[in-house]
Amino acid sequence: MTNLNQVPANLPVPIDDGLADHLIGMKLPSVSLVATNGIKIDLSQVQGHFVVYCYPRTGTPNTSLPEGWDQIPGARGCTPQSCAYRDHYQELKLLGAEVFGLSVQTTEYQIEMVNRLHLPFPVLSDQHFEFQRALNLPTFEVAGMTLLKRLTLIVTDGVVVAVHYPVFPSDSDPTWVMDKLNS
Repeated sequence: MTNLNQVPANLPVPIDDGLADHLIGMKLPSVSLVATNGIKIDLSQVQGHFVVYCYPRTGTPNTSLPEGWDQIPGARGCTPQSCAYRDHYQELKLLGAEVFGLSVQTTEYQIEMVNRLHLPFPVLSDQHFEFQRALNLPTFEVAGMTLLKRLTLIVTDGVVVAVHYPVFPSDSDPTWVMDKLNS
C-alpha cells in the first residue's frame, strides 16, 4: 500500500497557472463551514492573523488513491501537509496565527483524519463548494470528483494578505507561512 505520510520523490511539479492571482486583497465571504470540532466557523468573522491551507483530499490507510493521482501536479501530499502544520502549530501560534485546514471532503471523513493524525486545529468542510465559489478557488477533476487545488491563504481580519500557490512540496507550506509572518 501507499505510504500517505511521505511525499514521494519525482512527483510532477505544479506550475503557477495564475488561477489564484485574484485572491490577494479579497475580503473572505461570509460562509459558515462545519469544522471537525463540531462548530460552524465563518472565516470572515475571525479576527487577527490566521492561515487557511486548502488541499484536495486526504487518503485513508489501506485505501487506494484515485487512478493517476501521483501524475496530477500538486495533488499528492495532503497528509504530509497536514502533519507539517501539526508539527509547526505551536510556532505558528507564537507568531499570532491560528490554523485551519479546508477541503471539500465531508466533516465525517475529516474527523477520522484529524483524530488519526492528532491535528490540534480544526479542519473545515466546504463540501457544497460555497467558499470555493465565493472566492473562485482553483479546482481540478479526477475520478468523478471536483477537488480544490492546493493553496494557502494568510488572512488578517478577514482579508487575504498573502497566497501560496502552487504549494510544492506540500510539507514545506508551514515554513513558507512562518517566513511570511516573520517578514
